[in-house]
Amino acid sequence: MAVLQEPPDRPELPDEAWVVGLARLPGMGPARLRAVLGQHGPRGAWAGVCAGTLDPAVLPQARRRAVELVARWRRVACEIDVAELWEAHRAAGIGVAALGSPAFPAPLAADDDPPAVVFWQGDIDHLAGARVAVVGTRRATRYGLDVAHELGRSLAADGVSVVSGLALGIDGAAHAGALDAGAAPPVAVVGSGLDRVYPRQHGPLWRRVAEVGVVLGEQPMGAPAAAWQFPARNRIIASLADVVVVVESQAAGGAMGTAAEAGRRGVPVLAVPGPVTAPSSEGTNQLLFDGCAPARDAADVLLALGREPGRARRAAERRPPPRGDERAVLEATPWGPVSVEQLVLGSGLDLGRVAIALERLETDGWVVRRGGWVERLGRPAGAA
Repeated sequence: MAVLQEPPDRPELPDEAWVVGLARLPGMGPARLRAVLGQHGPRGAWAGVCAGTLDPAVLPQARRRAVELVARWRRVACEIDVAELWEAHRAAGIGVAALGSPAFPAPLAADDDPPAVVFWQGDIDHLAGARVAVVGTRRATRYGLDVAHELGRSLAADGVSVVSGLALGIDGAAHAGALDAGAAPPVAVVGSGLDRVYPRQHGPLWRRVAEVGVVLGEQPMGAPAAAWQFPARNRIIASLADVVVVVESQAAGGAMGTAAEAGRRGVPVLAVPGPVTAPSSEGTNQLLFDGCAPARDAADVLLALGREPGRARRAAERRPPPRGDERAVLEATPWGPVSVEQLVLGSGLDLGRVAIALERLETDGWVVRRGGWVERLGRPAGAA
C-alpha cells in the first residue's frame, strides 16, 4: 500500500516530502507537476494519486494519455514510501524547496516556466550573485575547450558565478576554469537526480562544484538521466543566467536550445567566433550572423553584464590577506547582497567587531557596501 499517512514514530512530514514523492512518479515532468500541485496542493495531490481520484483533465495533454498516466501513477505510488524517500534526501545532504516556499531560488520563482521543485547540493545562497552561463557542445575542439576554460577562470576571478550543465566538452571546461580561479562559486544545473552523477567521468568535478558552489536540478534521487530532461535543464540554465555565452555549437544542439531559451527571456546571448569551416562553430557563427554580440574574451562578457572588466581581479592582486575577525566576516559573506545583521549571525562576532572588520575589508577591497548591503569581491588564497 502507498504511504498516505506519516508514520506515528516520525514528526509530520513537510509539504516538500509529498512533492518529492510526486516528482518521483514516471513521466511527471515540470508542467504536469505544476498542474497537479496547482489543483490539489502537495498532500491532496499525493492522496488523489494513491486513491486514483486525481482528475486527468488537469494534465496538459490529450485525455487518453492523461487517463493512462493517472492509472500508472497509482500503481507506482503504491511502491513508494514517502517518508523513506524524504529521509534519503535529508541523509544525503540534498536540499529541497517547492515553488512558493521561502527557500525556493528567487531567479527561478520569477520565471514563466519555473520548476515545481528544486533539489540541490552545496549552498543555494550562491545564486545571489552575478551569474553568466557558459555553454557549448560536448564534441568540443581544443580551441573551444581552451576558450571555455579561460572564460570560466576569468569570470570567476572577477566575482561572477559560472553557470553550466556539468556536461562533457564546453560545460566541464568552463566549470574547471571557474574552480581554478578559486573565487566566485560555480553553479551547475543537472538533468538527473543528484545521486546519479552524469556523465560518470565528471564525478570529481561534480563533487568539487558542490563543495564550493552549488549543484541543482529538478529531479529527485533515483532519477536517471533521460533525453527529455536536458532541454528542461537548459531552460533553468537560461533562467539563472544574467548573460549566456555559447562557446562552440553545431547548428542544432543543447547549447543552441539554451540560447533560444535565453532569447525568449530577454537574457543577452553572446557567441565566441570560430572558423567558418568548423562544424563545431556553425551554431555560434549563426548566432553572430543573427545579431548576437561576440565574446572574444571575458572583458566582452563583463561589459554585457554591466561590469568593469578586471575590477575584482586587479583588486585581488593588491589587497592584503584578511586575518582574524576580517577573515571570519569575509567567510560569512555570501556571493550576493547580505545585511550586517546576517553577518553578525554568520560570523558569531558582535556588531562592533563586525563593523570594524567590514571597514578594513572594504578598505582592502574584499567587500563593497551599497545601500546598507554588503557583497564580497573575492576569496583569499587557500580558502575553500
